[in-house]
Amino acid sequence: MNPIIEFKDYTFKYRAQKEPTLRNIDLAIYPGEKALIVGPSGSGKSTLVHCINGMVPFSYPGDATGTLTVKEKDPAKTGIFGMSKIVGTVLQDTDGQFIGLTVAEDVAFALENDCVPQDEMFSMVNDVADVVDIRELLPNSPTELSGGQKQRVSMAGVLVDDVDILLFDEPLANLDPATGKRAIDLIDKICRERSKTVIIIEHRLEDALYRDVDRIVVIGEGRVAADCTPDELLASDILIREGIREPLYVTALKHAGCTVRAEDHPQHIETMNLDSCKERVKEWFEEVELPEPKPKKESALEVLNLDFSYISGHPVLSDIRFRIEKGEMLAIVGKNGAGKSTLSNLICGFLHPDRGQILLNGSDIADKSIKERGQVIGLVMQNPNQMISKPMIFDEVALGLRVRGVPEEEVKERVYDKLKICGLYPFRNWPVSALSFGQKKRVTIASILVMDPEILILDEPTAGQDYRHYTEIMEFLKELNESLGITIVMITHDMHLMLEYTDRAIVIADGQMIADDTPANVLTNESVADRAYLKKTSLYDLAVRCGIEDASGFVERFIYYERTVARKAAEQGSMDGASKDVKAAEEEQTGNEPAGRASTGKPDGASGRKAPAAGKKVTSDGR
Repeated sequence: MNPIIEFKDYTFKYRAQKEPTLRNIDLAIYPGEKALIVGPSGSGKSTLVHCINGMVPFSYPGDATGTLTVKEKDPAKTGIFGMSKIVGTVLQDTDGQFIGLTVAEDVAFALENDCVPQDEMFSMVNDVADVVDIRELLPNSPTELSGGQKQRVSMAGVLVDDVDILLFDEPLANLDPATGKRAIDLIDKICRERSKTVIIIEHRLEDALYRDVDRIVVIGEGRVAADCTPDELLASDILIREGIREPLYVTALKHAGCTVRAEDHPQHIETMNLDSCKERVKEWFEEVELPEPKPKKESALEVLNLDFSYISGHPVLSDIRFRIEKGEMLAIVGKNGAGKSTLSNLICGFLHPDRGQILLNGSDIADKSIKERGQVIGLVMQNPNQMISKPMIFDEVALGLRVRGVPEEEVKERVYDKLKICGLYPFRNWPVSALSFGQKKRVTIASILVMDPEILILDEPTAGQDYRHYTEIMEFLKELNESLGITIVMITHDMHLMLEYTDRAIVIADGQMIADDTPANVLTNESVADRAYLKKTSLYDLAVRCGIEDASGFVERFIYYERTVARKAAEQGSMDGASKDVKAAEEEQTGNEPAGRASTGKPDGASGRKAPAAGKKVTSDGR
């Protein structure tokens, strides 16, 4: 069988760059294969995809050497339109892919361009809508849909053209865990039943492996660092070396001193051979002791009996009540459309409740304006494009300080400090439009952090971030929380984030609060996880399969162990990364492009830092 996609000694350099983004790529993907491409931001994985679909060199011009063929055609000669008949791409930011005013119009867009007769067009749209289960959504506007529904509409829009290759760029970035599982399941179904070649780019490796993939291609610094089966990759140290998060159960096995072998089939914890590991995992569980619980503190924010409806008679939130302590770091989780973002808008004053109270430091804030609340509460929205109002990065981060009349020298100092923390200092004079989605997210976080809020609410703070940038941002937020006592509330779909960085989770499902408990208890409670569209942690499955009855306790010990080990590694990584930031800044001042440009041809800060690696065992005192 001949490859449907083949790179031979392929090198590509963006026109504005000094160094190539892709270097000497040799890669062959065969018809019907499902390949997962992983790698840190700036490694070149998205550039690889843009070469396949023709965006390089037509949308992103540059110089290429070597050869690339896609279904025996050269994308550089075939053009974007010609490649669109072979390759369909589903973008990470689905909002940027919609054309039509209704779902049906959007799905039919390619058919309209091909002058397909209307009767045939209706039939084809209905058929593909059934495949991705959006038939009932056809009359709706795309803007009214949830994240998972938008993604299925985007999939329908490329499937209707009957392309041979489907490219998915971060398909899980904005989805709750259960919806993400269904998305991976749907991609797998399309690959098998419609004989499509599928390429998935994804940071969330464990979630992407919910269904089998044929191969995993690891891209590191523009080269193919690995091209092997999932079992072979998980048994190696390549993921750690390249700064990519391992599945949690693999990390837990390594903490317990177990050797992960390819022949034990570690791709799925449900079917992995654990015969040689069970006793070691039990011993590790018994050795690690948990610290004493923290004492209670004063209330920072309290929500009492809160009700809200956009349309009378159709409640979005019902009888929500919880208390957040000063200096606490907690997560609000639940499925897409559960009301989590609505709750944050009510707290910030963008919406007003139908009933109930919101107390800030013990006082009702019903009469406080958005501006008055904003002096104490900072909100980082899920979609960074809804927050950004200035064309330049420095000006965007400085905007709030300038509005408050802060002296320009102080503005400069505070902005530079936060840009360094968020890995954006080398690009302080770049336009926002040159950034990727994940980098724009970091700009919005910096623009709020620079205001020094008492309470910080972050809606999906790590969406679109690789493990390195995820760790950098979260370690900074943790430091902010511990050193300055800032109360941090995170609305998130990332169960890893909830486990690693919060001590408490509030779970909302169908407009009601169904749990207020530790992350370990939430993610080992099957009924809560199912109702809130969460995903039981793989640590639960590992504990059960190893014969540990206290699965929640096992998860809590893993979390504590990870925090004590990872913190030291992250501190060392931050020191290493700071020197790279300085070097990149010096290069920019001498007229050169910063070294770490993102895979889409856009800047990416401080490349070269590795995610924290697993260390040796620790006890409850952190040694």
